[in-house]
Amino acid sequence: MIKINILCVGKLKEEYWRKAIAEYSKRMSRFADFSITEVDEERLPDNPSNAQINNTITKEGQRIISKIPSGALIAAMCIEGRLYSSEELAKVISDNATYRNGNIVFIIGGSYGLSNDVKKLAEIKMSMSKMTFPHQLARVMLCEQLYRAFQINNRGKYHK
Repeated sequence: MIKINILCVGKLKEEYWRKAIAEYSKRMSRFADFSITEVDEERLPDNPSNAQINNTITKEGQRIISKIPSGALIAAMCIEGRLYSSEELAKVISDNATYRNGNIVFIIGGSYGLSNDVKKLAEIKMSMSKMTFPHQLARVMLCEQLYRAFQINNRGKYHK
């Protein structure tokens, strides 16, 4: 079975985000061993300096790297990444299951993004949009797109 893990910074604070994630997790359980791994988010003052932001990104990056499963295809969600259509994401998942070990980790950074060390490890750099979204919403959006990708690969009715 395909193994999909979303490795992300911080916890979902609002119940409506948690409910959305729970729903997509339940739906995806038919297709994959799906999990979410959260690492602690660094606390910053209201107006952090560039040095404080860089330190935060580095510390969060170290936590992320320590949790990356061995042998997984690493997909970093970052603004400079390539835009993928739903069909292209479905192909990434299908190809990984066919030609590799079927283990994929999608990484979502914190409010200030991902460290360069994390991005260097990624075989895929993926962007959701040219627009900016809160990282909590990005997690929900990624779950929806992963579910959609499984529906595409299994010729389900969800994707139109």
